[in-house]
Amino acid sequence: MDKLFAVLHVQNWTEFWWVAFGLFGQLMFTGRFLVQWIASERARKSVVPLAFWYFSLAGGFILLAYAIYRTDPVFVLGQSLGVFIYSRNLWLIHREGQTDA
Repeated sequence: MDKLFAVLHVQNWTEFWWVAFGLFGQLMFTGRFLVQWIASERARKSVVPLAFWYFSLAGGFILLAYAIYRTDPVFVLGQSLGVFIYSRNLWLIHREGQTDA
């Protein structure tokens, strides 16, 4: 366990689980790019599917929580802006769906 803690730069299990949580958030961000790429390849044009925004929002919230835990003001500011933008895009998509109905 000492080697794993050293590689991850953590001192205890609490920090280990926060790093694991942060890595999961980063995987959500990677997932959004994969979803977008696959959708675009299938359509043979650039497409941003709804799942992209949900992956973005989930990854953003997770990384924001991680940044707050790490007390990194630069990371917190960057993720806060992202979470706002992803939420706004989902709101606009939802609102557009209601007006189409």
